[in-house]
Amino acid sequence: MKEHLGAYTFKSEFPTVITIGTFDGVHAGHQKIIEKLVNTAKLSNMESAILTFFPHPRMVLQKESDIKLINTIDERKEILSDSGIDHLIIHPFTHQFSRLTAQEFVRDILVNKLNAKKIIIGYDHRFGRNRTADINTLKEFGKEYDFEVEEIGKQEIEDVAVSSTKIRKALMEGKVEKANRFLKKPFMLNGTVVRGKGLGKGFGYPTANLKIEENYKLIPKNGVYIARAIIDEIPYFGMMNIGTNPTVGGTEQTIETYFFLLDQDLYGQKLEIQLLARIRDEKNFDSIDALKIAMKQDEAFSSQFIKDNYAE
Repeated sequence: MKEHLGAYTFKSEFPTVITIGTFDGVHAGHQKIIEKLVNTAKLSNMESAILTFFPHPRMVLQKESDIKLINTIDERKEILSDSGIDHLIIHPFTHQFSRLTAQEFVRDILVNKLNAKKIIIGYDHRFGRNRTADINTLKEFGKEYDFEVEEIGKQEIEDVAVSSTKIRKALMEGKVEKANRFLKKPFMLNGTVVRGKGLGKGFGYPTANLKIEENYKLIPKNGVYIARAIIDEIPYFGMMNIGTNPTVGGTEQTIETYFFLLDQDLYGQKLEIQLLARIRDEKNFDSIDALKIAMKQDEAFSSQFIKDNYAE
């Protein structure tokens, strides 16, 4: 997969089959559309391309929007790199870009820059200034600019929308196993390990404190989770706490992971941590001793879960 930072940097000798969308989560519904895109390109002797936008249009056009996405843009790139597409075009979404008319977008971007000969798009897709154009408009432009339009049916589009909504809702409720079934892969958090207060070490549970830079990344409901990360090419399982650590007087949300069987300084490292299952809500225990007992129980639960689901 070739990555292009904007449509104006795109270069290819071949005509393209293009689909347009956010593809947040790249979940099962998205994967069906991508599979259709890749297969169509192969049968037509063209190259497949996804045109997506960053920042998300709502971040630009609705400043008060507090939109949370399943994936950061880097996570989305990582997942799509294994999808079989030839090109991923990430076009900067700006106020100026949003003012393009439908004809300018089709002629200048899709046709002249991306060499589109076929566009696979949802039946309800809207585009151009103030989103006034629809798929019928696109079909008319297709006659003018010599490209085909293939409509993604209502059921498939609704499957995508429903899946995205269900994934976000499941994560906000802490139901990561449900979210993972829709995603067909574990939900991930990416960040840098930074120094925390070091309280876990005093309890016998030294943790890696993950700082996520992207404020639009959806963080699951506070609680304790079973997690996994690949560190130096070795998978390590552990327990992640998302929350404020109320038992020790914490007030700010942190993301801390205690990795089993790992004795290594992780400060400064970038980690991708997958969430596999939820253990319990975060609680404000009456004492540190009560917290330690709960953590021992969490560890026993995690060990059994890992043995049942991930033992080789």
